[in-house]
Amino acid sequence: MTQPTPLDSVSTLYGAPLSLYTGRARSYLIKAGIPYRETMPITEHYLTNVSPLAGGRQSMPTLELPDGGVIRDGVAIIDHFEKHRSHEFSPTTPKQRIVSRLFDVVGAEGLLRPAMHYRWDFPEQNLAFLQYHFQAAMPRGPGRKERADKAMDRMRSAGKAFGAVPETFETIETHYIEFLKILDSHFLDQPYLLGGKPSVADFGMLAPLHAHLGRDPGPLSLMQAHAIRVFRWVERMNRPELDVGEFEIQNGQYLAADEIPDSLVDVLKHIAIDFVPETQAAAACINDWISQQDDLEPGTACPRGVGMANFQLRGVTINALAQPFRFYLLKRVQDEFESLDKQQQEDVTSLLDACDMNGLLKTTLSREIGRLNNLEVWL
Repeated sequence: MTQPTPLDSVSTLYGAPLSLYTGRARSYLIKAGIPYRETMPITEHYLTNVSPLAGGRQSMPTLELPDGGVIRDGVAIIDHFEKHRSHEFSPTTPKQRIVSRLFDVVGAEGLLRPAMHYRWDFPEQNLAFLQYHFQAAMPRGPGRKERADKAMDRMRSAGKAFGAVPETFETIETHYIEFLKILDSHFLDQPYLLGGKPSVADFGMLAPLHAHLGRDPGPLSLMQAHAIRVFRWVERMNRPELDVGEFEIQNGQYLAADEIPDSLVDVLKHIAIDFVPETQAAAACINDWISQQDDLEPGTACPRGVGMANFQLRGVTINALAQPFRFYLLKRVQDEFESLDKQQQEDVTSLLDACDMNGLLKTTLSREIGRLNNLEVWL
């Protein structure tokens, strides 16, 4: 019989079932077989000992390692283990490396609009579910319900800031349902985005497609109705085994010869419809903001948003928060590209041209972003 791992050698994941970004980190820990326990970030230990080491932010996910070290944010958590586990879930071939990083950006930033819309704008389906979970995520004791209500109001407002307002609802829904169907077609033959095993791409995309879009009652019913294979992938990403019984692919390997299947090109091409113009508009907005800062010292923490970016989606104007974190992640794609040799860069450029995403390689901020003391900071 397998003996349980002693608690003093288990990492603690501070997160919540309804947390979008916790889903990415949790899935990685599950697939990598890393022992962990999950709890809410509301304990006295968390507030006194963990939060100060997480840049002073009470955010999810945060991971406390067995040695007491603390890592804030799902991207950093995965980076830590990939570095110390021989990059187990990072493809090594040029096109797959770029695509994996690109999907990580899309998962973190590119699906927030439908994620927030389908969570907050369908109270008849979701409200009781959300009330339960938000109360569970609040410190115990008097006033728990009132604190949960305030937190829910803040998140509703965030949905509006991402561009989900009544004038855009129909456009968001049409675009999202089309996305689901196209992604569903990819999973007809492939258990994961890049073949027979998960990659950084899958963990990134799981963030919005689990907690919000694949678990809240309203969008869950949509996913099960329109994209049963996507739903199965969400299940698969939360199980320790590969869970590929219905597929011919059983080898647990990425696609051979650096293949990017046409079905995945179709997914990226659809994502590009709003992701590329939004990214370009956000870069212009943030760069304008940077130009007006007289005291943006290196090491200054990056704000979550610095203004509203305007762009067109299917002839409808979207106003969405311009978020520097998008460009922290996008720079990783650009750095991967710069590390390739000339022929590899040409191959990747051809692929991104086919996906209508080539413009992202040159979309940059005038100041780079790094990490210091568990915070994203201006360099």
